[in-house]
Amino acid sequence: MTESFRRSGEYEIPQGPQGDAYQGAYPQQQHASAPASVNPEWPPPPSHQPGQAAQPDGAEHSVHGKKKRARGPMALLAAVAIVAAAVGGATAYGFQELTGKNEVVSSSTTTNVVPSSKKGNVAAIAAAVSPSVVEITATLSNGTSTGSGVIVTSDGQIVTNNHVISGAQSIKVTTSTGRSYTAKVVGTDSAKDLALIKLQGASGLKVATLGNSDGVQVGDTVVAIGSPEGLSGTVTSGIVSALNRDVTVSTDEGQDQQSQGFGDGQWPFSFGGRQFNGDTGSSTTTYKAIQTDASLNPGNSGGALIDAGGNIIGINSAMYSASSSSSSSSSDTGSVGLGFAIPINTVKADLAKLRSGSTS
Repeated sequence: MTESFRRSGEYEIPQGPQGDAYQGAYPQQQHASAPASVNPEWPPPPSHQPGQAAQPDGAEHSVHGKKKRARGPMALLAAVAIVAAAVGGATAYGFQELTGKNEVVSSSTTTNVVPSSKKGNVAAIAAAVSPSVVEITATLSNGTSTGSGVIVTSDGQIVTNNHVISGAQSIKVTTSTGRSYTAKVVGTDSAKDLALIKLQGASGLKVATLGNSDGVQVGDTVVAIGSPEGLSGTVTSGIVSALNRDVTVSTDEGQDQQSQGFGDGQWPFSFGGRQFNGDTGSSTTTYKAIQTDASLNPGNSGGALIDAGGNIIGINSAMYSASSSSSSSSSDTGSVGLGFAIPINTVKADLAKLRSGSTS
């Protein structure tokens, strides 16, 4: 908008040595230090000073000159208004660029990551958000655990569930493009079943937009993206079934997932006084969750729950599996429309703690 700033001498008629109006071709835009050049296509300026009565023989030119002067500022104001409107539409993007690409992108639920004409379109949401969801494979002492994660900075900070990486000796992350990275744990919060990991040598990753889970309503359309059973980039859809469900999960960092059949993100949890996917143990924590009927399966843990506009509103964390603690066969598992996600506002409030390296 440099063109919209008023330069010295604009909208003023330079005066000659005798007080006469300067005979420049563009008196309203002439810079004081630049000599005037005559353009015969433009009418000459009025022969009288601004504010003086027009001379009879110059009446026609005086009126014409006044109209020219009146149109100049009005045209500028119109141009400024148009430029302001254009800049206003790009403010959010521009602010993100100026404040740094490695910052978490946050928005309200009124922001549309997908075009407004495609709001609620599962294909459009999947195309926009899938590049921001990764597959996580954690190598344990006795096997592997597979889950998902959401990219929150372009240099590779990823939010996932604590139970996905708990007890991991090494962590491998695969993006939607198939590129693999090693990752290190930055911080964990077992009380909220959250963890932050950081990819090694990553840059230019597509950052997810974190929405506002306080604006979520029962019945809202949602999309889930994750890596169930290692099938990366799997997309399912449904609705928000309920809000503020009290979900209880284990906080036992030493719990042996594989021996109990909880590998691949199939984590035990308690809800409504009942145990699902096995015994949560004696060390547990309870959090408020978003309930959804979007199909979730082992491996979706840590993945994204997304609203109709493409904003992340939750981190999928617990889902019912038909298998019991005595069986870990994939053929016995499956979604029955009972899944839970940690509200994204809980995640955003916990990010500073996770980034500080806390391992609670």
